Amino acid sequence: MSLKEQQLMNQSSLSEFLLLEFSNVREFQILHFIAFFIFYLVAAAGNLLIIAAVASDHHLHNPMYLFLMNLAIQDVGQISVIIPISMANSLMNDRHISYSGCVAQVLFYILFLSSDFFLLTIMAYDRYVAICNPLQYEMVMNRHACFQMVTAVWISSLCYGILHTGGTFTPRFCSNVINQFFCEIPQLLKLTCSDVYLFEIGVVLLGVFVGVGCFVFIVVTYVHIFTAVLRIPVIQRRRKVFSTCIPHLLVFSIFIFTGGFSYVRATSGSSSSFDLVLSMIYSMVPPLMNPVVYAMRNKDIKNALSKLLSLRYFTRKFFSNLIHQSSVDNLNNCS
Repeated sequence: MSLKEQQLMNQSSLSEFLLLEFSNVREFQILHFIAFFIFYLVAAAGNLLIIAAVASDHHLHNPMYLFLMNLAIQDVGQISVIIPISMANSLMNDRHISYSGCVAQVLFYILFLSSDFFLLTIMAYDRYVAICNPLQYEMVMNRHACFQMVTAVWISSLCYGILHTGGTFTPRFCSNVINQFFCEIPQLLKLTCSDVYLFEIGVVLLGVFVGVGCFVFIVVTYVHIFTAVLRIPVIQRRRKVFSTCIPHLLVFSIFIFTGGFSYVRATSGSSSSFDLVLSMIYSMVPPLMNPVVYAMRNKDIKNALSKLLSLRYFTRKFFSNLIHQSSVDNLNNCS
């Protein structure tokens, strides 16, 4: 820790933390703000369009699109927890985040990250039932069962977020300089005065156990799906299923391997720009890719978006014409 950071530490105590700054050069800070702003705008717009399309089209009120809408909500929440703060810090040349703000960021980030993991697992199971047991799909994936699954995802993710947050902020911190652009748990644990944080280790081990279990379940599920697809005699239908499932598995693999590798590397004493890149990949790429992989390639979603955008266009045109006609009538009455 540099002398300047030690002085800031003494001045601010632990009422706040200092996040990693991407550059000391003002031009690069502005560039970072613009890059993050464009990414946030594209990712948020894509996910919000999915939410609006599913909510507005009653034909999409079925299990598959219910899960997809919840995944979009999770993606918007995940990027909204970390990116706006980083953007604001670069724009204002300020590295500070309050202690309570850091606690809230950890809680909500783990909440949305965990729900992403669980939702992708459920969506893999939904595809498995639809492809391998189509006759039982309506009975297995009924409305009541899907509502219970989604509720369980959010409740379990919230509980896990609370456990992680409690385990992270229970030890006493000897520094407030976080070597990351957001409050990442492994980087926070490096700042504790003691190497003994058994409760958080237990929470991490629980997360690893659940994560590995979900990953194995998803791999086995897709093995069954691919096996069933190979038996489909129609090549076009086979190609359609492969083009849908393989991108799903690819995005999930990027998410799990980059996130897992980033957390394993964080246990070492050294930090590098490579760790920063890994964190950016697992925290920012999936929310950007999920709308493309899961929705924008989907014909039903495309039709719903077309209807939604057409409805807004004609509504705007109708009110514009109405206002114009009213203005003309007022002018005629005045004359």
